[in-house]
Amino acid sequence: MSITKLTFSTAFCLVLGASMAQAQATRTWVSGVGDDANPCSRTAPCKTFAGAISKTAVGGEIDAIDPGGFGAVTITKSVTIDGGGTFASILAASTNGINVNDSAGPTPGTAVVRIRNLSINGVSGGTSPGLNGIRFTSGAALFVENCQVANFTQKGIDFEPGSGNAQLFVSGTNVENAAGGGIFVKPSLAGSASARASLDGVMLVRNSFGLRAEDSSTVTVRNSLASQNGNNGFVAFSTSLPVQMNLEHSLATENGSNSAQAGAIAFGANAVLHISEFTSVGNTVGLLTTLGGSIVSFGNNRIGGNTIADGSPTSTVAQQ
Repeated sequence: MSITKLTFSTAFCLVLGASMAQAQATRTWVSGVGDDANPCSRTAPCKTFAGAISKTAVGGEIDAIDPGGFGAVTITKSVTIDGGGTFASILAASTNGINVNDSAGPTPGTAVVRIRNLSINGVSGGTSPGLNGIRFTSGAALFVENCQVANFTQKGIDFEPGSGNAQLFVSGTNVENAAGGGIFVKPSLAGSASARASLDGVMLVRNSFGLRAEDSSTVTVRNSLASQNGNNGFVAFSTSLPVQMNLEHSLATENGSNSAQAGAIAFGANAVLHISEFTSVGNTVGLLTTLGGSIVSFGNNRIGGNTIADGSPTSTVAQQ
């Protein structure tokens, strides 16, 4: 009798293990006419990203079959969400569009998350606008590629890792009309964590600020635009710890509304802004340093036509 029970228990565990393995696929699908009760397969897709993510294996990918609004989602593991080939969107009212937080997982600070080809919209003008477009608080890296992020009451992309040396990569992406700022980069516990960001081909338009990096952050920007932001275009801001921003082949125009706001600003004695092939034109102030901040030029920039003052670098280094 005991042998029979043991055999049955072993068989049950094997079946249960197989069922759990089958419950998560390396590629899952969502559709505007899907159902979250489905297995999220190509022929039986889910309705929302939140419904699909629990059925997607670590390192897997969620793809959109056809146009739809697929809802806000919290990501706690390595995964890719890709809306390529159709119109895939997140309409986020009263919440963040995407949360990235693996702090409760088995290996915190290791998740690598890729967000591609999505429209993430805070539904401006609605009764309950969204908070942040994308908010990152724990993980190893976040990639945002070919996305539209718009109409949030807080940040477009809020990158505030709580530990480790997290990295942000943004390419081919527009961030627009975020009342709390376009892209914000700062470890939530500066000194015990660091944040590194790379932006390429990014448009930061009509936010309260375009891009702001704070203590313990290093940011490199190429081929990007900050325009019509309410205060500053590009900001390197240090309260006590080092922050460095590198601007190459980028443009700041029509940013700011007073003499304390600029196309590019370095604030604080440990803030360093490097500029190369950078254009600052039509802002209230072109370049600005405050409280000991430094702007280092490579001598190949175009600063002019700003309404109050053009400003100037604090130093120039020879090109090599």
